[in-house]
Amino acid sequence: MTISNAQQQVDEWIKTIGVRYFSELTNMAMLTEEVGEVARIIARRYGEQSEKESDKNKDLGDEMADVLFVLICLANQTGINLEEALKQNLLKKTERDADRHKNNPKLA
Repeated sequence: MTISNAQQQVDEWIKTIGVRYFSELTNMAMLTEEVGEVARIIARRYGEQSEKESDKNKDLGDEMADVLFVLICLANQTGINLEEALKQNLLKKTERDADRHKNNPKLA
């Protein structure tokens, strides 16, 4: 699945099952909530915090997909082509960081 295809599929899902998009402000709050759920799993599973029994069955991939879904909703609502935006972002990072990370002694 391409990013453009994902944007089309999310749009179709919203129109047929989700009834309509939530407002951009609501979706921004939802995105923050979903990122928090990803952070909770990572902090407990890979960080120093103890993982609660109730968190052990949480699916990190599913939570990441929730983040992606809401991000795609926001992109669709605001007219952003995420595939093109990502291409441009990678070009920017490549130009800006061509040597930066190679010359970082902390990464050696």
